[in-house]
Amino acid sequence: MSSIRVSTELDATPAEVWADLQDVGSHVEWMADAEEIRFTSEQRSGEGTTFECDTKVGPIRLTDEMAITAWQPPGEDGLGTMGVRHDGLVTGSGEFRLEPIEDGRTRFTWEEDLTFPWWMAGRVGAAAGRPVLGAVWRRNLKRLQERFATT
Repeated sequence: MSSIRVSTELDATPAEVWADLQDVGSHVEWMADAEEIRFTSEQRSGEGTTFECDTKVGPIRLTDEMAITAWQPPGEDGLGTMGVRHDGLVTGSGEFRLEPIEDGRTRFTWEEDLTFPWWMAGRVGAAAGRPVLGAVWRRNLKRLQERFATT
């Protein structure tokens, strides 16, 4: 299993970030490794939503089968969570966490625990993939920051 965690600060309140984040289909706009999302459930948001995500990292392409497992919009405390389960070739779980910080800003944390299939070299592939995915996701967070940049 490979555990990956990246975090950034966004120039928006947790409620503003959640308003953007809850549109799961729009994640391809800021996730460079996510090429297309196809919903496999009638619902498009909330716990129980399922979808396929065509993913590309370098030469590796796969369809990630995912389900939303947690859906907690920011409450009065400003904390919010969106959890996912990966059920395809790569399995595991992930979570986006929103936390209010000073000046009406938000700390956005993305954490995943992933297991890679044997043909991706299993544990060796996970160890090699951790820095690659970390770098891809850090770039994704820069793209997410741009969605909330003030001019």
